[in-house]
Amino acid sequence: MSRNETAEIEAQIEEQRDRLAETMGQLAHKLDVKAQARERAAHVKEQVTTEGGKPRPALIATVAGAVVLTGVLVWWLRR
Repeated sequence: MSRNETAEIEAQIEEQRDRLAETMGQLAHKLDVKAQARERAAHVKEQVTTEGGKPRPALIATVAGAVVLTGVLVWWLRR
């Protein structure tokens, strides 16, 4: 076996190790339910707040609309 063949085999082994390590990392992440929940919560918070941490106007309008709609439905059903 020549040095080139040996180097090629070693490179292939290293590449396989890297892929295996990446796959194991992905599997570990999928099994870490708490980390996934934290990531989702951070994503939702990012979606509904401004950079200053205040609620986005669209969110406020949506909540206000839902409250008004609920009030109208309650009024309609009770009359």
